[in-house]
Amino acid sequence: MDMASSNKLSYPQRLFVWLLGYSLLMVGCFVAFQYAREKKFKEIEINAILQTINSYILSELKDGHRASEIRTDEFKPFDNIRISVIDDKGNVVYDNTLDSLPHTNHLDRLEIKQAIQSGTGYAVRRHSESTGNNYFYSAQKSPEGYIVRSAVSYSLSLSELLKADFGFLWVMGGIAIVMCILGYFATRRVGLLISRLNNFAENVEKGMRISDTEPFPHDELGEISNHIVRLYAKLQQAYSDRDRQHRAAIHEQLEKERIKKQLTNNINHELKTPVASIRISLETLRAHENLSDEKRTLFLQRCFSNVERLQRLLSDVALVTRMDDGQKSIEKEPVDLVGIIADVVADRLPIAEAKGFIIDNRLTGNLTIPGNISLLETVFNNLIDNAIAYSGGTSISIELIDENDDEVQIAFSDNGCGVADEHLPRLFERFYRIDKGRSRAAGGTGLGLSIVKNAVAIHGGNILAENRPTGGLSFSISFSKH
Repeated sequence: MDMASSNKLSYPQRLFVWLLGYSLLMVGCFVAFQYAREKKFKEIEINAILQTINSYILSELKDGHRASEIRTDEFKPFDNIRISVIDDKGNVVYDNTLDSLPHTNHLDRLEIKQAIQSGTGYAVRRHSESTGNNYFYSAQKSPEGYIVRSAVSYSLSLSELLKADFGFLWVMGGIAIVMCILGYFATRRVGLLISRLNNFAENVEKGMRISDTEPFPHDELGEISNHIVRLYAKLQQAYSDRDRQHRAAIHEQLEKERIKKQLTNNINHELKTPVASIRISLETLRAHENLSDEKRTLFLQRCFSNVERLQRLLSDVALVTRMDDGQKSIEKEPVDLVGIIADVVADRLPIAEAKGFIIDNRLTGNLTIPGNISLLETVFNNLIDNAIAYSGGTSISIELIDENDDEVQIAFSDNGCGVADEHLPRLFERFYRIDKGRSRAAGGTGLGLSIVKNAVAIHGGNILAENRPTGGLSFSISFSKH
């Protein structure tokens, strides 16, 4: 089989051809060995029969009988046995099949040589120069030195007798067929498994993602294959996780930079108005020294208000920056959320009543969560201040919506005018104002609800805003218990 045709065969087929060749070679060698062994056994068996005849003739000769008088008819299974007597010089002195004795020396005959050396000998299918026939010769040396040789003509019957029994060939042929069938299934299974591994390796080399593959058989090679596939899948997943985390880190870094840049721009914009107002007021006071006390007080009050606004802005910016940069460093401890909200309501109640607001706090009992007291107070301070300043309503309601093993959910709502639906998605953005003029007039920094959202997120929760069907704005706030 040349290389080109070999390459056309698949690996399972080549493996089967190799195993088939090996099996046939092994069976062929065994058959040849067994055939030669059985044929040798039959030669020895025939030689033993003829040696028995030789011993009989030697015994008769020793008893004084003449060679021509000795009969061998009773010996079976052979008929017409040729008997020769050869002296110690190699001359034939008697042959029952010849009318005249040959004058050739017989010491060079194989069976004679063996008989002289070891006492007995035989030769298979040697041609006789005297008769022109082929014989099976068996010779035996007497103590006196002469040799008796019996021979059987190599006829069809003797050929059949010497022929090995070919029954075992059929048995070996059957065994070879069974071996080939078993070898086919064994090599096909192993070959297909190796072919699957080869396809897997090619896909790996191409960088294809291996998300799911059929399990390999539950044997040693199959387990090795399964281990390789699982290791590659884990490695692939690790690379995927690493790339995803890298992209997330880059995105987070870019987002932080974007937010910081936006925050800087917004702060710069927010600082311009109060600083410009303070500058104008101070320039007016310096340029007009003879202003009336009433106007002087008005300009000073304007400066004081803008300074307070700047102070609130700087305080809110510092809080936002601390939450952005140091979320993991913010310490938490088990706190009673009901108690914190009650303290905030008690602190803000005089301001609310002065503005005509009622705060209905319906929380009772104990709601323990891991939290930071300062940030939780900031959440509800900003929500109450935001409702008083911008809702246009007269009441604020705080109540428990749900509590389970994982979280606490609280509703904070007012009965004001609410906000337009297009503003709801951007309500928690930094420096986002629905009515910019009104917000600045109320002294807001535009960071209150952004601070609320970040503080809630630090506590493992979320906040959603929606308009109430009966009017006003409602905030659904969740806090994690873990």
